[in-house]
Amino acid sequence: MQKIMLTGLFSFVVGLAPLAAKVSPKVAYGDDNRQEVADTQNSLHAKLALSTAAQIKWSKMNKTRRGYELPTKTLRETFNVCRTERYAKQLAAARCSGFLVAPDLLVTAGHCVPSQSHCNDYAWVFDYREGEIGSGSVSKKSVYKCKKILNQKLDSFAKADYALVQLDREVDDREPLTFRTEGKVSTGTELVVIGHPSGLPTKIAGDASVHANSHQEYFVSDLDTFGGNSGSAVFDAKTGLVEGILVRGAKDYINSAAGCRVVNNCSKIGASGCGGESVSRITRVNIPKYSKSNK
Repeated sequence: MQKIMLTGLFSFVVGLAPLAAKVSPKVAYGDDNRQEVADTQNSLHAKLALSTAAQIKWSKMNKTRRGYELPTKTLRETFNVCRTERYAKQLAAARCSGFLVAPDLLVTAGHCVPSQSHCNDYAWVFDYREGEIGSGSVSKKSVYKCKKILNQKLDSFAKADYALVQLDREVDDREPLTFRTEGKVSTGTELVVIGHPSGLPTKIAGDASVHANSHQEYFVSDLDTFGGNSGSAVFDAKTGLVEGILVRGAKDYINSAAGCRVVNNCSKIGASGCGGESVSRITRVNIPKYSKSNK
């Protein structure tokens, strides 16, 4: 499978207060397993995608009578990918991904919201997916503000990277996701990730599994992820239970002889520059209990 590692976070500085993180790119392993929400044959995965959100900068969105116009730069314009690359003509508006865990609570990667002021500069946008954004706009109902960072950790030594954000109002048109609250995922468990690789509209990527699984903060997978997938929910592909948060990975793109960039492909985890995708365990996040029963 083409493991496209998300723009991982390899180097960041942590002090008494959260500081901005330096985020690096991701890579791909084998076949590229990304697909549009509308193209999946798995009804569970399509439903899970409804509760995922994109982090988009307010200053790059134009308010209209019905909603907001999204940034217009395409993947090709943003990352100088070759014309032949998948999704080259799609919008690349998102910086990170996140997912709903309670009516007004969202989980993302810690490096996606390094401070409250940074969080305030970005909107959380649901329904940013092909077939929904039309001419590049979203409805007001799908756009939320960051009210407060309730819990955030970004520690390069402990390898901790997660955040819990309170939105400005409850999300009442979709269900919060169900997440693991104790124990840990088993090695070999089949995984799927849903988020915004390279800032693209929602993509689903599966055909992956849990590999290294001994660290208390995270596990390693061979998911196809890129920068922009940071903060994405990583699910048990069969049950839909959230097992973690995508936070780090290998280099996304490499230069081609044509002068443009192509996806960096890895044959397997362990190959040169291909260390796998790191997923923070959802059990490390202190999420307040909500009426929906979690496992």
